[in-house]
Amino acid sequence: MLHTLWASTPAPGEELDPNTVTPGVIGFALTFLVAVAVVLLVIDMVRRIRRINHRAAVNERLDAEEAAAAEQDD
Repeated sequence: MLHTLWASTPAPGEELDPNTVTPGVIGFALTFLVAVAVVLLVIDMVRRIRRINHRAAVNERLDAEEAAAAEQDD
């Protein structure tokens, strides 16, 4: 198995063709699409976290109003 790996790797003195070892346009496009997807996911996550925090603040305010109303009724 190891002999097969050694046979398939080029010798250090051999020149590599830059067209076969670079990702090219397809690699750039895929990397760009992944970056765009990550940015969109982060924006969506921030929006959801803000919504949750706002709902929690509203619920706390409503609970405080209900507690104050219950104290006035007693």
